[in-house]
Amino acid sequence: MTDHMPDDLTAAGRDLRAYTDQLRPKYPIVKNSAGDWVLLRHAEVVQAAQNHEHFSSNVSRYLQIPNGLDGEEHTQYRAIIDRYLSREALTPYVTTFEQIARHLVDELPRGEPVDAVHDIGAVFAVRAQCAWLGWPAQLEPELLAWMSANHRATRSGEHEQMAQVAETFDAIIRSVIAPRRAAGDQAPDDVTTQLCRDRIHDRLLSEAELVSILRNWTGGDLGSIALCVGVIVEYLVRHPDYARRLRIASDAEVEAAIDEILRLDNPFISNRRITTCPVNIGGQNIPSGATVKLNWTSANRDENVFNHNTFDPVAHAKNNLVYGIGKHVCPGRLLATWQLRIATRALLAGASSLSFAESQSLERETAPVGGFHKVRVILS
Repeated sequence: MTDHMPDDLTAAGRDLRAYTDQLRPKYPIVKNSAGDWVLLRHAEVVQAAQNHEHFSSNVSRYLQIPNGLDGEEHTQYRAIIDRYLSREALTPYVTTFEQIARHLVDELPRGEPVDAVHDIGAVFAVRAQCAWLGWPAQLEPELLAWMSANHRATRSGEHEQMAQVAETFDAIIRSVIAPRRAAGDQAPDDVTTQLCRDRIHDRLLSEAELVSILRNWTGGDLGSIALCVGVIVEYLVRHPDYARRLRIASDAEVEAAIDEILRLDNPFISNRRITTCPVNIGGQNIPSGATVKLNWTSANRDENVFNHNTFDPVAHAKNNLVYGIGKHVCPGRLLATWQLRIATRALLAGASSLSFAESQSLERETAPVGGFHKVRVILS
C-alpha cells in the first residue's frame, strides 16, 4: 500500500518522528514527491539493508568508501578500515578521550545557559577526533566553522551549496595528508599517517581514496556525535532520576542506555539504496533502478517491534538499528559508542544537576537532519 507524501528531505519544521509514527501503521512503504520509495517499518528496512544484491549502496556520483561500495570491493576496503576501528586499535585513546571530556566539562560555565549540541557535543567531537587522527589542535576553529556551514547547507537542501561545503572539507583533509605523504618516513606516527601508508591491490591508497575514507570518519561523525549529545542531554534533563542512576552504572549499562535513548530519537534519519532489479518488499512492487530510502528513525520506533516504544535498553538491544545492520553497519560504531559514553559520564560527574534554560531551551532539527538543533541547559 503506497501513498504520496511530501519529500522527507524538505518537510521543513516537521518532527519526522511524529510524522512517521503517524504514517507507519497505515503506510509501511510510501513514495515521496521526489519519486523515492521510503521504507518505514522495521521489517522492510532490515530486509533491504541485508539484501546487498538487490539493494545496491552505490548511490552517489562521488567516491564513498566504504559505505558507497558493493560486493568484494566493499569487503576489501572495509577490511582496511576495520583495523583502525577495532577494540584493540581504539583502546589506547580512551584515556585521551576521557581527559578531553573532563577538561571540556570543567571549562563550561555554571549557572549560565550552554548549548549541549554546539558548546558540548560539537567541541568534544572535534577535539576527540583530532586527538584520534593526529590532526593539529589548531584546526579546531576551522572544523567547528565547517560543521556550522555544513549544517546550514544540509538543512537548506541546496545541492550546490552542499557540494561547495563538501569541497571545503576535502581541502581541509588534503591539507592534513599532503605533508604526511611528502614527509615519508619522517611523518608523525599517527592514525592519519598510518592510513597514508596503507595499501590495497598492492599499491598505496590514492589521494582520492584517503580523502573519501577520512571524510567518512570525520565529516559525518562530527555532526552525528554533536547531535547525539544533544539528544542524550535532553533525555537526561527530562529524566533526572535516570540520570542519577547512570552516575553509578557500569560502562555497559551506560552504553546500553545511550543506544536506547538514540533509538527513540535517532538523529541519523536515512540511507539510500538503488534497486538492481525489480523487487517485491512489504507487498509493494518496486522497479529496477529505483531510489529506496531506509528510514532508520522510523524503523527504530516501530511500535510492533519495540513494545509501543517503552524505554527498555535490554529488551530492545537486539533490534536496535541506530548503527544500521548488515554488511554496511557503521564501521565506527565502537568509536562512537565509547565517545558518547565518555562524554555522558564526564557531564554527569562534572555537574550535580542539569536543567533546561528558562527560555527557548529546545529547538528540534528539520529534515534531512534529526535530533535537536539546540538544547540549552544549565549546569550546577
